[in-house]
Amino acid sequence: MALRTTESGLVVFLCSLAAMLATKCVQKSQVTVSPIAEKNVTLTCNASCTLNNTSQITHIWYRNGQRLDKPTSRQYFVGSYRSNSYSCAVKGREDLYSPAVCVLGMKCFNVIYTNSSICALQGSTVDLPCNYRYPNNHTVLDRSWYVQEKPDGALIILSSVPEYEGRVEYLGNKKTDCTLRIRDLRESDSAEYKFRFKTLYAVWGNSLPGSTLSVTGLQVEVTPDTMEQNTSNLTCSTTCKLNDYSTLNYTWYKNGQQLDKPTSFQHSIKVSNTDSYSCAVSGVHSPAVCVLGQSCMAVTYFHQSICALKGSSINISCSFKYPSWHVVKNITWFKRWETGAIKNVSQDPEYAGRVEYHQTTDKDSTLRITDLRLADSAEYKFRFKTNATSWGYSYPGTTLTVTDLKVNPATKDGKVILSCSTSCTLTDKPSYIWYKNGQRLTNINNALYLGPVIEDAGYSCAVTGLDDLRSPEETLTDRSFPFPWFPVVVGGAVLTAAALSLTIYCTLRRRCKAGSGTTAETQSVHSDTNNGDRRTALNMMAMTPVENTLASVHPDSNSDTYTTLTMRNMSLDNGTVATVLPDHNIDTYTALNMRTRSADYDTLENVRDSHNETDYQRNTDPSDYEKLD
Repeated sequence: MALRTTESGLVVFLCSLAAMLATKCVQKSQVTVSPIAEKNVTLTCNASCTLNNTSQITHIWYRNGQRLDKPTSRQYFVGSYRSNSYSCAVKGREDLYSPAVCVLGMKCFNVIYTNSSICALQGSTVDLPCNYRYPNNHTVLDRSWYVQEKPDGALIILSSVPEYEGRVEYLGNKKTDCTLRIRDLRESDSAEYKFRFKTLYAVWGNSLPGSTLSVTGLQVEVTPDTMEQNTSNLTCSTTCKLNDYSTLNYTWYKNGQQLDKPTSFQHSIKVSNTDSYSCAVSGVHSPAVCVLGQSCMAVTYFHQSICALKGSSINISCSFKYPSWHVVKNITWFKRWETGAIKNVSQDPEYAGRVEYHQTTDKDSTLRITDLRLADSAEYKFRFKTNATSWGYSYPGTTLTVTDLKVNPATKDGKVILSCSTSCTLTDKPSYIWYKNGQRLTNINNALYLGPVIEDAGYSCAVTGLDDLRSPEETLTDRSFPFPWFPVVVGGAVLTAAALSLTIYCTLRRRCKAGSGTTAETQSVHSDTNNGDRRTALNMMAMTPVENTLASVHPDSNSDTYTTLTMRNMSLDNGTVATVLPDHNIDTYTALNMRTRSADYDTLENVRDSHNETDYQRNTDPSDYEKLD
């Protein structure tokens, strides 16, 4: 007997009709597997607590993760098929579905999500833990993660959604682990994620709930202290409860400058109408908020991160505010600092002639960098000073990553796929241009699909609008691909050549029929002793797979005739297969030169000798050796 417990509130009992069912609320939900004496078993959907109006309850059954239309009763009679798993729920409370259980044995189809719901911070990285199982005699053919943005919405394969490109990674394996990782989380990533897999015999369905992800930002909430005047309590809050909230360390900022304390999610302060506060957790920051009123020191960046192409230009922008009675004295964009000393980007020799400051109002600023270089990748921050105070330099800015283009070759289903890749996801979701030897192609997608290619050259790509910033040209060879497919192609060519040789042999054998029906024997035939050229003859009448049909032939040097097949340049019409007609008075053999034979068999020859005859050769008409067309 196998016992399992669950917190879901519903269980599936696998038992015989005479089995006892636990229905008391004080008992834990459990799955019991009674000994199976017959092929059929009874599944019973049982709640851990007694349900009201049980006669009006509609039950939902799932097989291998897929919802079934019938039955809708509490019991379900099924055959004990080893690979199937079943679970159930009550209509209207599908979220309280039971764990899937095996009908027979312990190895059946199932997917288990460690966390049914996860709350994660915007901009952070999250893992969706997952495990799957299947019978030992099954082999997994395909596995994929899907996203379902709405409860009744369509299930979309994650790899096909452009918004996830470069941000998702499958951490699982081909056996039991199916964990998914998503980086640089966005609020739009809030959705339900499901894992599906299939084998040759079955597929795990998509009806059961998966893992629901909620992405939240940080927000500072200000609450006046009712016990003490001029004091407020700050709370670093989220829209959902973070999974590991109890172990998190919080960082607080005042006017853009990091504070040493506190490290908890709450902070008590003295009220000031010029100060702003913000908080951060694990590198994710909240916007700065004013403690009193709306006129305080604050900076807001338009982008937390930017990915731009080498050689292009980029704008890094922010807005800022300050008390109305303050006057701005200085603004600065900086990239690095040493012991608090600010180094103005516009005065850095590395940026000479490539940096400009722009302002459209007195409360915004834009840093423009042209002719981007890989070394420009860094975090850029804005700072300003007024006649009364200044904005700090420890508040995070905008992280710029500069990337170049590269053509990456890969193969799928025997075809070559070229992708235009970057080290980060370009911010503006560009379209692409492909070139072949400098000539523009019509394809505008990230991937260029080619046929089976062994060697080729001259492929490059560019971003639309930045046509002059092309990637280096890619040369395709058998070493360009992640697996040794070139030998397979060559091996296929060799097998094709062998098949053609066999076809030629069969054709010759059909044409060379003996009139008398007598059996020719293999023999050694000696030629002029002055001719040392020895060949092994193959009697076409009696040739069989065994080697005892081969004979040594010493041809007459004056009357040798050959039929030669050159495999290097043989065309499909076998136009290079030729036979030289022999003299009627001289016997003809089909010979293989054993001394010079190479792997492509291009020395396969017909050899005629004038010293010996067989019954077959005496009954062979010379026309049997005419050229094959």
